[in-house]
Formats: sequence, structure tokens, C-alpha cells
Amino acid sequence: MKTKTTIVAAMLLSLGLLASVSANAQQEGAANAATQAAAPPIEVSNQQLQQFANASEEVVSLSQEYTQQLHTTEDETAQQAIQEEANEKMIDAVEDNGLDVDTFNAIGQAIQTNPELMQRVQEMTGS
Repeated sequence: MKTKTTIVAAMLLSLGLLASVSANAQQEGAANAATQAAAPPIEVSNQQLQQFANASEEVVSLSQEYTQQLHTTEDETAQQAIQEEANEKMIDAVEDNGLDVDTFNAIGQAIQTNPELMQRVQEMTGS
């Protein structure tokens, strides 16, 4: 059985993957990261937090599935294709749960600095 820490760590790793996809897609690079770091705390509704929790569970599952594929593939071109497919599926999972990637990432960042939000997400995921 997975511990809360494992699930949260995997979720945060997945957030990093989505953040890099978002940054690459928008081509904002360091300027985007600086803006996000300076952003004020966000207000997260219960609905958004539930959407985040649902999407996170799917993203974690996809991340684990595709990480296994990456570990069994040595060809760099194949690895890149696997990463692109994983990123697309993770984005779809986020959007299918009613959030855009930027909102998902903003909530993820808020969770990292707000223990109360982290607790609420853990309760929603049953972790």
C-alpha cells in the first residue's frame, strides 16, 4: 500500500512534468518561472481542489506507467516519443477533470506551501 508521502511525491513529480510542458508550449521559460514565484497565494475552491485531486490521481498513474516504459527503452528517439505521449495524456487528464494546465500547476504550487491545502487534497484522494 502506498503511503501519503509516496503519492504526494509522485504527484509533485508529475506537476513538474506538466509545468515543463506548459513552459515549453508557451515558450516563456525563465520569465514564466519568475512570474509564478512572485505570484500571490491563490484562492482554491472546494470544486477546484476536487478537480485537482482527481486529475492528480490520473497524472500520478500515467507518470508511473510511462516512467516504467522509459526505463525499459534505451533509444533516445523512442524515449522522446514516450515522454511526448505521456505529457499529452497528462494534459488530457487535467483538462478532462475541468482544469487547464496553468490552474493545475498553480494549485500544485499552492499545495507545496500550504499544509492545509495539502491535507485537504490527501483527504480527497483517500491518501
